[in-house]
Amino acid sequence: MKARGFIIAGVTALGLLGAVGSTAQPVEVRPVRLTATTNEPVVVELFTAQGCSGCPAANQVVEGLAEEPGVIALTYAVDYWDYLGWPDTFAKPEFAQRQRAYQAAMQLRNVYTPQVVIDGRRQLSGAQGPAIQVAVNEEAARRIFPPQVQFRETGDAVGVGSGRAPASGADVWAVIYRPGLQTVAVAGGDNRGRAVRHVNVVQSLTRLGEWTGRPILLTLPEAADPADKVVVMVQSRGDRRILSAATR
Repeated sequence: MKARGFIIAGVTALGLLGAVGSTAQPVEVRPVRLTATTNEPVVVELFTAQGCSGCPAANQVVEGLAEEPGVIALTYAVDYWDYLGWPDTFAKPEFAQRQRAYQAAMQLRNVYTPQVVIDGRRQLSGAQGPAIQVAVNEEAARRIFPPQVQFRETGDAVGVGSGRAPASGADVWAVIYRPGLQTVAVAGGDNRGRAVRHVNVVQSLTRLGEWTGRPILLTLPEAADPADKVVVMVQSRGDRRILSAATR
């Protein structure tokens, strides 16, 4: 569906730690088996909307991915389909803004739903289940000495280790999300009468600061609900690729 129009006591130690239309058809969901040996997760970001008729099938694909070790799956609800008759209950403007940043970096003509972005490097239609699985495996094999992300035991701060920063700079983002499944009974729009399932729904997105390649300690935002979890991502400012990520 296309849219119109850490410093931790002993910072040195940290351093050593080193457009698919709304007629998309449901696809078979198969488990992802990561072929690379890596401790770094692959970040899968789904941009979806409760008012998009092709999105429930894509939600199901990402639901399957969320169960796999080595994958961080996040669901961002966007609001630009609200005019179709159903205001998305999870959408926030900043989520669509994040999607548009990917659009610019990837030189796409439009934003659309359902869209899956993998490690900030590549994007596919959420309806392309098998292709998404292949892409996740390929991204898992790509990790080369990423900066390490380490949470303080107190839970109020996160450290990012040393590494090579992109020429364009890099930002550290905190994404607070509600783990597990949530189901919404949609009473209007294209999905009227349907119970639409969502996994790991993003609640907020916060830029914590800039990473220049040196170890840093950053304060984490507080979650509104103790059940929520946080993902911290180090992301290139230019091409939007995700250099490293961790969740707690």
